[in-house]
Amino acid sequence: MTAAGLPMEVTAEGLPTRVRIHEVGARDGLQNEQTVVPTEIKAEFIRRLADAGLPTVEATSFVHPRWVPQLADAEQLFPQLDGIDPDRLPVLVPNERGLDRALALGARRIAVFGSATESFAKANLNRTVDEALAMFAPVVARAKDAGVQVRGYLSMCFGDPWEGPVPVAQTVRVCRALLDLGCDELSLGDTIGVATPGHVRTLLASLDEAGVATSRIGVHFHDTYGQALANTFAALQHGITTIDASAGGLGGCPYAKSATGNLATEDLVWMLHGLGIETGVDLDRLTATSVWMADVLGRPSPSRTLRALSHKE
Repeated sequence: MTAAGLPMEVTAEGLPTRVRIHEVGARDGLQNEQTVVPTEIKAEFIRRLADAGLPTVEATSFVHPRWVPQLADAEQLFPQLDGIDPDRLPVLVPNERGLDRALALGARRIAVFGSATESFAKANLNRTVDEALAMFAPVVARAKDAGVQVRGYLSMCFGDPWEGPVPVAQTVRVCRALLDLGCDELSLGDTIGVATPGHVRTLLASLDEAGVATSRIGVHFHDTYGQALANTFAALQHGITTIDASAGGLGGCPYAKSATGNLATEDLVWMLHGLGIETGVDLDRLTATSVWMADVLGRPSPSRTLRALSHKE
């Protein structure tokens, strides 16, 4: 557990005073597991994450079970989360059928999942980028009509395993298109973890120039090359206040084999608290939750902070 007074708070000029962590471990993390985690364990994981103070815990995905069998139990899972405000429990929906299933269970926040590159759009959705946007249009419109908040995920914003570097203007175009559909916020995904801080700053500045408000942007970094925290700090310097992270560093991407784990929530919280940035997260409770899940999965977490605090290798 955390030693008294650590991390020492030393603030840095120009950073936000509070950050909202968008926890993705229960969805983005568990969907990449080789074995299916029992529904009751998933529900307990989500409850523990919520109890640790994470304001947003992405719960599941209403995709066809054939594509993501690890999340085939969405209909069984979501009702087990009663008692948690549904505004804290976003779910991923790929199409109108997924939206129907989510709305029937009372979901109040949904997300669609697009791509900045043609190769990943084809691999993930079997569509071109523009065809995927056309598929999302009625989903977003119907969700907004129902008073549901919509997040637009955008993968491969910084690099693609098939195409290599992704032009900044290309990413900006798709970001702008998702907002024009009606998405309330965007999550910029570094799906294979190749971003560096200068690239992050350049993309965010270009989005500014395109009229995309910083308040509508979240960032989603993978730690493939050990750059996730550095990239997060660059985003903080730009004023970003929504950061995606995964408890224990769980996750990857089933459609991009070079995508390793997400930024670990524990590592993120340690840095933010050291900077004096409020998160509302109890790091000890979060650590205990991730240690428990690592035991369930039968393997150690890649999170350096989790290992340091739990003394588990």
